[in-house]
Amino acid sequence: MSESENLKWEEISCEHIIQDEWIDFRKSKYCFPDGRTFEPYYSYSRRNYVVIVASDEDDNYLCVRQFRQGIKEVTTEFPAGGIERKDGKEYGTLSDTSSEEALAAAKRELLEETGYESDDWKFLLAVPSNATMADNYGYLFVAKNCKKVSGQSLDETEYLNVHKFSKDEIEEMISEGEFQQAMHITAWLLAQREN
Repeated sequence: MSESENLKWEEISCEHIIQDEWIDFRKSKYCFPDGRTFEPYYSYSRRNYVVIVASDEDDNYLCVRQFRQGIKEVTTEFPAGGIERKDGKEYGTLSDTSSEEALAAAKRELLEETGYESDDWKFLLAVPSNATMADNYGYLFVAKNCKKVSGQSLDETEYLNVHKFSKDEIEEMISEGEFQQAMHITAWLLAQREN
């Protein structure tokens, strides 16, 4: 891409509407490349997270079903969760060195949510979660030959059940709009390219 495109907006001011341990919700004023200004532009910061396309020794995929507040529905998705931060906050930048490593987070989340472990991991990609208004990234992984080693160890706000599905069943759920998390579908499609 050409450096001369001059498409970058310049942030002139930023007000932190809510800034607590969970989220940094901001209202900004920007200067466009042509010199005009625009406000308010709302954005937020949340912590980075992992998504794991995990399959067991019989090539069944481990999924979880849980309630998602945004769409107010119970969804089927892959195991996933936040990358822990040492400062206890739920947000930060991609280069934040105080965060748990993504692979360690993926291993922890898989074990906590499903009781499964794997010795066969592959990193797929780090993708902006919602580049229009958020600064966090989803780290996408594949874990193969997963083995059941324990029960679930869920957080106090987690209520989820583990289900196993074949490749064809996952494909059908995606086609029917029953597998609704965009980043999880992205992880699935990337994982299929690896096979």
